[in-house]
Amino acid sequence: MWYALLLAGGSGSRMQAGMNKVLLPLQGMTILARSALTLSRHVDGLVAVIRPEDMPQAKAILESLSLPCPLLFAEGGDTRQASVKNGLKALPEAADYLLIHDAARCLVTDTVIEEAKACALRYGSGIPSVPVIDTIKIASADGWVRKTPDRASLYAMQTPQAVARRDLESAMQTAEQDAFLGTDDASLLEHAGMQVHLSPGDPDNLKITRPQDMEQAKRILAKEDRPMEKAWHVGHGYDVHRLTDGRKLILCGVEIPYAKGLDGHSDADVALHALMDAMLGSVALGDIGHLFPDTDDAYLGISSMVLLQKCREALHAVHASVSQLDLTIVAQSPKLAPYVPAMRENISHALALPLSCVSVKATTTEHLGFEGRGEGISATAVVMTEVVTDASMN
Repeated sequence: MWYALLLAGGSGSRMQAGMNKVLLPLQGMTILARSALTLSRHVDGLVAVIRPEDMPQAKAILESLSLPCPLLFAEGGDTRQASVKNGLKALPEAADYLLIHDAARCLVTDTVIEEAKACALRYGSGIPSVPVIDTIKIASADGWVRKTPDRASLYAMQTPQAVARRDLESAMQTAEQDAFLGTDDASLLEHAGMQVHLSPGDPDNLKITRPQDMEQAKRILAKEDRPMEKAWHVGHGYDVHRLTDGRKLILCGVEIPYAKGLDGHSDADVALHALMDAMLGSVALGDIGHLFPDTDDAYLGISSMVLLQKCREALHAVHASVSQLDLTIVAQSPKLAPYVPAMRENISHALALPLSCVSVKATTTEHLGFEGRGEGISATAVVMTEVVTDASMN
């Protein structure tokens, strides 16, 4: 039986997105989902190897896909090699051939996968690769060129790397005995003295690592002219909290000096609560009271910026993302205008939106109503959400 180890345990620090890059949307579908859907067509089961802190969101994304094969999970390790080891432990006994794939290579094609499998069945391994077209220099640490290898014999490795399970487990054991840390699965096989066979790769089998790689991936998808189904949804949110003594006043994650604060189970950030209700409502996911009930002590005093991130993740799980928002805070006092720029910055960063797509306004009621009497603060929000489905992957 063929099983896939889908490696998604990295931090994605070079992407500078503040989150694991494979959880980011690419043309309406997360990078993780794209990789899982393609791999699942070629295996009898799949083990997703995920960082513990990303596990809830990754599970929600993958379990929503209704993959055509069994889905298992394992925790990622500190290195790629450790993640592979954890994935191996989660395999059922019946798994005898493996595809080990970096989830960040979400544009891998069916042809690349089948070529790797065919090579593994014939030679024991199949490592997708493409010839190096640039001239390569071997240099010293201080920049002096030491050697120019013949590029005719140089290949860049890709994934999924196909290998017999027994060979990889044996190579992993040898590496541990020798304290050897490989950069991919092929290097483990080589270190153990095993022959490694290359299979045809694809120049478009891009590993998304940096922000510019996302733009290149979008160009590749556009070139392939994959059928897309796109819809625009609108959500509206409203919330109100009472002003009370002994609480901090926090709005859009900004602590505002004032004699009173808002009463609530969390930090009572009424502005973000309205925004989150609008986000969830745009894709019919209920409201924050359903997701984060005030009967659950896990949310007692929690920052609403944390909850906003969780709402963003909930939208990503259904292939949706906020594209524009307009938030209005209604308070007679204090004066909020000086704090609006920081509020916009917080929301822009949390939702990975350009600042130009984040509108935050503050107004009064001319002393009318409970806001005008200084009894509480209310907020309303309207969001536009983009929901995109890659029809070719349904």
